[in-house]
Amino acid sequence: MSSDQLNDTIIDQIIKGLIGEGVEGLKPILELLFNSAMKVERERFIKASKYERTNEREDYANGYKNKHLHTRLGTLDLQIPQVRESGFYPQSLERGCRSEKALKLAIAEMYLTGVSTRKVTDITEKLCGLEVTSTQVSRVTKELDGQFEQFRNRSIEEICYLVVDATYLKVRHNGSVINMAILLAYGINTEGRREILGASASLSEAEVHWREFLQSLQSRGMRGVRLIISDDHPGLRSARMSVFPSVPWQRCQFHLAQNAQSYAPKKSLRKELGEAVREVFNSPTLEIAQETKRRVIEKYRKKAPEFVAWYEKNIDEGLTIFQFPKEHRIKLRTSNGIERVNREIKRRAKVAVLFPNTASALRLITGVIIEIHEEWITGQKYLNMEPLLKPCCKDE
Repeated sequence: MSSDQLNDTIIDQIIKGLIGEGVEGLKPILELLFNSAMKVERERFIKASKYERTNEREDYANGYKNKHLHTRLGTLDLQIPQVRESGFYPQSLERGCRSEKALKLAIAEMYLTGVSTRKVTDITEKLCGLEVTSTQVSRVTKELDGQFEQFRNRSIEEICYLVVDATYLKVRHNGSVINMAILLAYGINTEGRREILGASASLSEAEVHWREFLQSLQSRGMRGVRLIISDDHPGLRSARMSVFPSVPWQRCQFHLAQNAQSYAPKKSLRKELGEAVREVFNSPTLEIAQETKRRVIEKYRKKAPEFVAWYEKNIDEGLTIFQFPKEHRIKLRTSNGIERVNREIKRRAKVAVLFPNTASALRLITGVIIEIHEEWITGQKYLNMEPLLKPCCKDE
């Protein structure tokens, strides 16, 4: 059959459909038009019609793939032409394809902001003019969860600096509302780039939960850690000493300066004691820091004895950073980098207020950290790692 005969046949079918069915016959007509247009487009793409022998042929037809296209006239049952090797997708469906992707992203975004399945269905119907069932939403969510789990369990390579912290979200658990601990970790790799390493939803910051979290990072291949940066917490301290007994620890200087103020004998001394702690941390060398530490102790021994007792016991945990390159100290002496991640999680979580279960909380968290991870890993380098890695290379 020639192209002209084929076109005449299609036109006859369209006319018969309109005469026989009227407006009701538009759906099968649209299916016929789409399917016919896609066949023509495939012929132009491979530069050969069906059964044609020509030297200009660039590929071969390879059957059809069924597809349901949702429109205002209903669901069209289409057959997408396939080719054997080169990539081909009909231009007539690209717009619909983009719409489907946009809808999937919209559903994902709504889930990440804590919108319920019923509300997602209502919103998509209003936005798109078509009904999206709870089953479809659940299917998209399952696909999303698979991608998120893959990110959380991906392999980790060498990490020079490890920063860990926790935040809390309200979650329903066993019929009660609890503050669930969200354990987070990011690292700085040998290229000097930050990357989010993992997240875990745990019942608390008890040692067992921190230990399992740190061990999970190890099991995924993390190695080469030279320094751990975090705030102090009994559970984290014990877990860190169990999992990374030989890795130095830098206690967050920002939190140390805040903690110092709680040992002031009177309110008027709080700011002064905070400044005294920061003065030690801002010293250019460890020797000067130790001398400043001695002077602070002498100055406040009688005026603030409880502060001095705390100071002597804790201040050295904030001085570990002096063992590392001067160029790195200002960015590694606190855990403030991960605080930004916590703030973003909290900002997104405000929409949901209360998560119905752990899975929904972890879904939002993972969506947020993937965004930050991609921004970090593709952006500018955070640190120049030569001062840290070059001496090691010489030793080898």
